[in-house]
Amino acid sequence: MTWNAIKKVAWGPTTGWRNRTDRGSGRSGPVTETGAIPTVDVSAYVNISSLPRIVVSDFGVSVKSMFTGQLEGGVGDILAVEREGTMRDHIKEINQELLLGCGCLCSTAGGGVTEYKIPTALQCNRVGDTVGLSDAGGAVETGGVISAIASAGGTDTVTVTSFGVTPADGDAVYTRIRCGFTSIDDIVSEDAQVLGGQTSYPDVYNLTTRTAGTYAAGASVSYNSGVGRDLTLALIDTAILNSREHGGEPKLILLGHDQYFKLNGLLQAQQRFMGAAELQVGVGDERTYPGTATGLQVATYLGIPVLPDVDVPHSGDVDDATLGSNVYVLDTDYLELAIAQPTQYVENRDFFQANALVVRGLLYTMAELRCTNIWVQSKIADLNT
Repeated sequence: MTWNAIKKVAWGPTTGWRNRTDRGSGRSGPVTETGAIPTVDVSAYVNISSLPRIVVSDFGVSVKSMFTGQLEGGVGDILAVEREGTMRDHIKEINQELLLGCGCLCSTAGGGVTEYKIPTALQCNRVGDTVGLSDAGGAVETGGVISAIASAGGTDTVTVTSFGVTPADGDAVYTRIRCGFTSIDDIVSEDAQVLGGQTSYPDVYNLTTRTAGTYAAGASVSYNSGVGRDLTLALIDTAILNSREHGGEPKLILLGHDQYFKLNGLLQAQQRFMGAAELQVGVGDERTYPGTATGLQVATYLGIPVLPDVDVPHSGDVDDATLGSNVYVLDTDYLELAIAQPTQYVENRDFFQANALVVRGLLYTMAELRCTNIWVQSKIADLNT
């Protein structure tokens, strides 16, 4: 899981950090033996901040089920069973939030200015997120807060407070403010990136301008206007190159299982049968898959660990179909999960407060995903499965 691959740090005494955006002009250069020294100038810094986000998972068990679970044929301690399951669900939810997509196209029109529909498989938002919308006419709306998401038949019907225009098939919807964790896809984005022919303007943290080629944009944000294309080594090489040219050194290639097998196929030509050998690489607290015993090493590419995750977001095409998963080339030296409060467990046995004979439990985590250098992170989207 991606959750395990990112380092964890204590929140610290501040709400954010600073990015150096300009080193000043004319302060370095050659001088003659008696020439004047360069004019004093100062660097420019931008404050980036993000408050802790809270993720909650709860459950309840009735007194009767607790008793019957101990009888012959029962599941045993049902409270412990439910608590263990909720713990797994809690980590899964955090992992999914870290890997939500930053934007997608509406698949069909919704019900007026307060509703739109997207394919469920795209997994872009949670209730409480603020989203923007751009349409073919150039209208840009930025004030919709998601109040409900209903899934049925492979389609999510998303209800928002209101847009100034009615969402239509093919309009781009993108995240402006997260209620939960900031996602990796939010971080590796830029202004006016093209989703299926429509421009999108996803924000991250407190940044409202993410001009391409600046500190607030990814090193390489590669889309293909919603037209699927096959993953190639050239695309990955370009993402790595751009990260390095921006001063980064990629430590992780994150992708979905579909692209993982595509990458295996691309590297098949390099396979050499040199006897049985396995390679497994650690990434944070996570481990890559071991390399095959035939000499083909699928755990790394150019020495960079390759980690597949089932929750990596997919792109969508112009015909509302779901494309393959994205590929991220990340310098994890600049990614961290800042923990304000580690996961806490709270249990309540107050029947009068619950107005029922139930024992309720709750897990919550207060943290946020920080990126202290967006400019060295890369993304490849609009890939075929």
